[in-house]
This record gives sequence, C-alpha cells and structure tokens, in this order.
Amino acid sequence: MVSQVEHILILAKTYPSPSAQHVETSCVAGITDKGLMRRLYPLSFRFIEESNQFRKWQWIDVRVEKATKDHRPESHRVYVDTIQCRDVLETRQQWADRRPWIDRIPYFDNMESIDGARVSEGISLGLLHPGKILGLDITPARNVDWTDEEKEKLLRAHMQGELFSELDARREIRHLRKIPFDFHYRYLCDMSEGAVEYRHKIVDWEVGMLYWNCQQTYGKDWEAPFRNRLEDKLPGNDLMFLMGNQHRFQDQWLIISLIYPPRLPPEAMKQTSLF
Repeated sequence: MVSQVEHILILAKTYPSPSAQHVETSCVAGITDKGLMRRLYPLSFRFIEESNQFRKWQWIDVRVEKATKDHRPESHRVYVDTIQCRDVLETRQQWADRRPWIDRIPYFDNMESIDGARVSEGISLGLLHPGKILGLDITPARNVDWTDEEKEKLLRAHMQGELFSELDARREIRHLRKIPFDFHYRYLCDMSEGAVEYRHKIVDWEVGMLYWNCQQTYGKDWEAPFRNRLEDKLPGNDLMFLMGNQHRFQDQWLIISLIYPPRLPPEAMKQTSLF
C-alpha cells in the first residue's frame, strides 16, 4: 500500500484496553485538512514519546496508509514514529476555531440513518446529535480488573523484544488501571414516527479520566460530581456524540468522543446560516 503524510485534527481518543498484538490500544479518530475522516491504529498511546503525545483538538502531521485487514474506509495504519504535533484548536470565541471542522464531520439525526449509511456507503464514523439526554447508566463492569487473559496479552506484548523484564512488565501493567464501571448514555432522537430511545456505551478517554479524577478527589462520593458533569453540564451545551462502530461487529456502535460546543444564541445561529 502507498503511504502518505496527512494533516489530521484529532477528534477522539478512547480509554486504552489490552491488545494481543499492540500492547494496549486506543481508538484514535480525526479529520484531515481535506475533510476526510480517519481512524488511526495501532496507537499504544502511553508508549508514544512524550513530545508526540497529542491531545484532542490538536493537529498532527503523520504518515499513514490504508489498513489492509480493516476494510472500513476510514481505517488507516499509522507510523507512530512520524507523529509531529502541531497547533491546538482552543475554545475561545465560543469554539469559533473548532466549529468549521465539526460541520465537516458526517452528520446524522438518529441511529437508523447512521447505520443505514454504514450499510450503503461503509461509513463507520459519524456525528450524532441526540434530541434529549435521558440519563447516564453506571453499571459495574463484568470484571473489575483485567482478566488473566488480558493480563497475559499485556505481559507478552510488553516483553517482546526484551524491552522489559517480566518484573518491569508486570509493574507497567498495573499502571494501566481498568475502570470498574461501564457508562452508557440513554437518549432520545426525533423520528418521523416520534421520539425513539437509544442507549450506547461511552468509551471516551476524557470520561475515563473524569472518573479517576472524581474518585481521587471525592473518594466514595465520586458519583455525584461525575453525574453532574455528564448529566447536567455537558447536556447544557450543544452535546453531540462521535460514534464509531466495531471492527468485528460492525452493526454495534460506541460513543467514542463527546463534542460539546456552547449553544449559540439565536441571532448568532442566524448569522452562521447565511454563510
């Protein structure tokens, strides 16, 4: 396959999980300066050099090539050692720098339309605008720690090439903490037949770090401030979901990133619609 360097704005990083082939992986998604959606892998983010550890809403230059084992059109293999971090799009002036790029993401009003686009066009990344957030479900994870199989995957991958001794590898594995809960948004989308309820799992890295920060700050009382952020503050903005489907089960979708620009006043929205 032919590789090329692309200028990509990072829109999503998911919380890392063990991988049999790549130590641990995060799903990273973005949009190129030409308006093309990209899913980048393998990215074992904690093992990227610190100077190249990009953040959400940051431009990067990186060499990529179309994935051969993943036929989803957005999926590209990334040459990690070519990552160059560039400008970050900040939130000033009510997300003025970010909004033009949000507008270029494939947009859908409901899950039927996004999954229909998957079937007809192969789309596997898209922006969904929920009509109303009903609530956040917090449920204990099936396993509160990595399973023995997951730990073995991590241990084997860490020790490949003799980069780590077994003792060092086991220490490093402990640093990758598993979140002991699953988080799902319940929400409504407007359809021709009326409002339809959906429920999808959130795997956004920011939500994972919010959990750990609340747990560290508030201890056993972590849930109230966590819910306040996800059930009250973010839905108070113009909350949208960047949805991504799964490679093996492509009819199953996850919320891989939360995008939440402030709501514009009506007069600003009218001005925007003129251009």
